[in-house]
Amino acid sequence: MTEVAMTRLYELMIILYALSIVLYFIDYLYKNLKARRVAFWFVSIVWIMQIVFIVLFIVETKRFPVLSLYEGVFFYAWLLTTLSIILHCIARVDLPVFFINVLSFIFVTIHMFAPNTTTQIVGESLVSEMLFIHISFAIVSYAAFSLSFVFSILYLILYRILKQKKLNNLWSRLPSLQQMSKWISYSNIVGVPLLLISLILGLEWAYMTLEGLSVFDVKIISSFIVSVVYLLILLLHRQGKLVGVTFAWVQVYLFLLVVINFFLGSKLSNFHLWV
Repeated sequence: MTEVAMTRLYELMIILYALSIVLYFIDYLYKNLKARRVAFWFVSIVWIMQIVFIVLFIVETKRFPVLSLYEGVFFYAWLLTTLSIILHCIARVDLPVFFINVLSFIFVTIHMFAPNTTTQIVGESLVSEMLFIHISFAIVSYAAFSLSFVFSILYLILYRILKQKKLNNLWSRLPSLQQMSKWISYSNIVGVPLLLISLILGLEWAYMTLEGLSVFDVKIISSFIVSVVYLLILLLHRQGKLVGVTFAWVQVYLFLLVVINFFLGSKLSNFHLWV
């Protein structure tokens, strides 16, 4: 497939994604089941198109697209799209699905307009299964934390509405505070171990492959801090010492820390491959 055809296909995917978000919003405002159904099918088509792009990339380069920030953003967006489909089919939560798709759409468009710096990212001798697992696990953990972030924001919104006794038909379609708290907890239970495993594998790969690696590298320190803080917060929550609004606010701030680590940490690192 030519580059022009790929570009047009990608533009079509973005248009379909934008339409699906509009239809999800219409459904949420007016309880339009037809709009919701069409939105789901549009998102499903987008998801399939994302898989096609990933498969074509694998066929062309003989590797999985995670070795650069440019590639990682697309893989992350695909994971968010996958999560939105799962939530639509299993959890039946409307507004969380809408916000997750908005977040995914943002990263899909970032991927479209960002410069492609995937050429000669790393020498073939440095590529290994451990490296792919390290990066893949990190991105999956970020997707889990994104889900936690969305539910935390909605938790804070619903809590404020209930406190002010302003609940109406528009907000009544939100999951309960208890349900959202569970989703936040489940997301952390998935994300924390994956991030810790990713960090361990990344350190092992770096020490075995790279010369002159410093443990005081910005990326190593920032990733370690994020992992430890998330682990401590999860343990405190499981012990009942950090719950409710405080837990939700902590999740919001931690996700912002993840975003900073995702982008800025990679730029300041002396060895990290995502440049």
